[in-house]
Amino acid sequence: MVTRKQYPATAGRLGPLERAESWDRLGSETFDLVIIGGGVVGVGSALDAATRGLRVALVEARDLASGTSSRSSKLFHGGLRYLEQLEFGLVREALRERELMLTRLAPHLVKPVPFLYPLTRRGWERPYTAAGLLMYDTMGGARSVPGQKHLTRAGALRLVPALKPSALIGGIRYYDAQADDARHTMMVGRTAAHYGAVVRTSTQVVGFLREADRVSGVRVRDVEDGRETSVRAHAVINATGVWTDELQRLSGSRGRFRVRASKGVHIVVPRDRIVSESGLILRTEKSVLFVIPWRNHWIVGTTDTDWNLDLAHPAATRSDIDYILEHVNAVLATPLTHDDIEGVYAGLRPLLAGESESTSKLSREHAVARVAPGLVAIAGGKYTTYRVMGADAVDAASVDLPGRLQPSITDKVPLIGADGYHALVNQADQLAARYGLHPYRVRHLLDRYGSLVHEVLGSADAELLKPVPGAPDYLQVEVVYAASHEGALHLEDVLTRRTRISIEYPHRGVECALPVARLMAGVHGWDDAMVAHEVSVYTARVDAERASQAEPDDQAADAVRSSAPEARPEIIEPVS
Repeated sequence: MVTRKQYPATAGRLGPLERAESWDRLGSETFDLVIIGGGVVGVGSALDAATRGLRVALVEARDLASGTSSRSSKLFHGGLRYLEQLEFGLVREALRERELMLTRLAPHLVKPVPFLYPLTRRGWERPYTAAGLLMYDTMGGARSVPGQKHLTRAGALRLVPALKPSALIGGIRYYDAQADDARHTMMVGRTAAHYGAVVRTSTQVVGFLREADRVSGVRVRDVEDGRETSVRAHAVINATGVWTDELQRLSGSRGRFRVRASKGVHIVVPRDRIVSESGLILRTEKSVLFVIPWRNHWIVGTTDTDWNLDLAHPAATRSDIDYILEHVNAVLATPLTHDDIEGVYAGLRPLLAGESESTSKLSREHAVARVAPGLVAIAGGKYTTYRVMGADAVDAASVDLPGRLQPSITDKVPLIGADGYHALVNQADQLAARYGLHPYRVRHLLDRYGSLVHEVLGSADAELLKPVPGAPDYLQVEVVYAASHEGALHLEDVLTRRTRISIEYPHRGVECALPVARLMAGVHGWDDAMVAHEVSVYTARVDAERASQAEPDDQAADAVRSSAPEARPEIIEPVS
């Protein structure tokens, strides 16, 4: 048995000690709010409630951001195409949130990113697109990113040499913003914990408590060991995204809205396969396709199709991947092939069900409703507007809370790691000399941890400052920190969410699974058998994902992907 190492208490830490304490608190305290769901809306609601002075508990059946919130296009954007749908309010709101993230709340995590909009029609298209981008530039966020710039065809090809000259007659460059969605969600959750919220993963809601006609809490199950306890609260918020309807059925309450799952698939290719200084936004017959810079890679996507199968593990198919390749290759001088693909991921958008059969036309607006006394549900929306959604959910729950509810202040609360970030960027060379690292490596760490970088590196010995075997973009100390401070309980939590090894390397994490598991063992006290088990489960997951991506349709791909074992042994699926 490996001895479990203890770490000094730090604010917002989600480590083994905090996990044990949080279980005791769940069963013994009465909370103002219990929030179900550890996606960005759930953790955003927890942060909103905690900073209003409420007693908050958040429970998540798997891992923070394990669903939709780790599988997005990784953009903080207003939604340029929503202007065409005349959803001006949604765009204005999203652009304001983008501005807040870039300038005040998360400058260490959210960064500006340029995009080229290729023009293909003479006459009307340039002024029409320019007018939309002018609104985009002025509705919100105009101070945090550069405005649009018009380019001739030659200018656009200098910016993006990878394009076929015949694919455009000119272009317009504009800016949006991007972030590692899983890391951002985890940091929001840690910030909520920093302000007093109980945040506990691998904790599944299996029932609802009732007093007379009202919901008075939840019954939860620790899916690592099967223990159960009751959590009492004045109100419960269902922030489970595509699982909203399932939790509504479990509660015995009739929902005010339905949620439909739309599958979005992305592929990841090496940076040198598309020669460009900018991202791309391309029109398709159904929606748009993004080519998004992602460190040493490009993320290309997405699809937009109905999904009615396993909500936890949506599977990409051969036809999904072919669709993306076909549309991006229509404009690339050197086409991408299946052999170029390093990673693939599929996620589910929780869309509010409407009359349209086309998921790309369903509303991206969010809805919040008090579906029963003591129970609020929130769904829909965009990743970018999570903070607004969280505030709306807490506001909706206020009728069931004792006392006067303070107004939301999360527009003034930076995420942990934000304070001092800019000064540390200016000191990157000194930090590099102090820790014996290359300045490029330090800047990479600052953009992942911000001012927590001292906490990450401070206790690392020379061995832990070496790269992860098989994944040189990451240091071994980052694996240890993920397990000791960031709530990573399983190998897949580290390889797919705390890092992005599972999509950034052709081996998808298999080659570094064993050394990463051994690093985690020192934190969690795993013996050799447990290390071997974690590696086996992760390898089976990767094998199933690879195999599913060769299948022609959703049903076949789902059957293959669902055959892989769960990392969390006591999870119940579905719960209703």
